[in-house]
Amino acid sequence: MKKNEIKIRELTRAEEQVMQVLWKIEKGMVNDILRRFPDPKPAYNTVSTVTRILEQKGFVDHKAYGHTHQYFPLISRKDYTRLYLSNFLQNYFENSFQSLASFFAKEEKPSLQELEEIQKLIGQEINLQKNQSHE
Repeated sequence: MKKNEIKIRELTRAEEQVMQVLWKIEKGMVNDILRRFPDPKPAYNTVSTVTRILEQKGFVDHKAYGHTHQYFPLISRKDYTRLYLSNFLQNYFENSFQSLASFFAKEEKPSLQELEEIQKLIGQEINLQKNQSHE
């Protein structure tokens, strides 16, 4: 299954943990994935099962070396994040960035420095879009 054919579904916590490791190491055997888990580590069979489930869902694929499989992601962290956040924005904030930003500003109470950095990034994006619209 190719990346653009992946039907994105939200990952379970265990699936996300395995994907986070695979995104970091890019490819690896179950033992390679397991070594990257913090203590207490899950059982080998648990990681193996989760990896096979991720493969069935189209998130990872493998290359076989005899009876051993080397797994690798079919979707990048960035692509998954984009799709996950898009669904999150749609499901919880009616596709409104303003509602999302307002919620986090009120609920998470970012520091003045964080708010100023966000303001700077938004200002840069505004300028970029203004410049593109004048071309």
